[in-house]
Amino acid sequence: MASGKTSAPRPSRAESIADTAIDLLAERGLRGLTHRAVDEAAGLPQGSTSNHARTREALLEAAVRRLAVREADVLAPREMPDPDAGSEAMAEALALALHRYLTRHRRLAVARYELALEATRRPALRAAYDRAGTRAFREPLVAAMAAAGSSAPERHALSLIAWCEGVMFSCTAGSHHSTVPDPQELRTGLGELLRGMLGG
Repeated sequence: MASGKTSAPRPSRAESIADTAIDLLAERGLRGLTHRAVDEAAGLPQGSTSNHARTREALLEAAVRRLAVREADVLAPREMPDPDAGSEAMAEALALALHRYLTRHRRLAVARYELALEATRRPALRAAYDRAGTRAFREPLVAAMAAAGSSAPERHALSLIAWCEGVMFSCTAGSHHSTVPDPQELRTGLGELLRGMLGG
């Protein structure tokens, strides 16, 4: 008799390679990310990563695309409440997602900061990084702010992203790296910000 449980699909080889690249970025930084290191860490035959991503640039872009997918699963912009629920409900949803990220998925943030800095030196990587972030986060938040009645959804979404990014950096790599605000603290800060944008 079936248990009713469904197991998550196994990642493809391309996803495994990108996931391993993300792990290596978090553990060793950009200097530790090589095709050979990915093969070894992923338990793949030598040359597998090179067959999938011929150049270092291609490997970095694969990591950027995969990182956007994984962060979207954690931060889950699709879980935003109905706009009619008000700014407090939006603050609650964002606070829970942000706390989940900071307590369970900090390595993703470290990898993203490595990639973001490298993107400042590589135009193609910059374009890939910006495309991934726009699709996964900026566009859903702009739409959510517009639906909630924002008078300037693009600007307000940028402010909201900047606030969340600031908390994430501070609590991952900045001066507050050893502490994580609890959900109530995050909810309070986000509520103050959203009320300023949307009204009570």
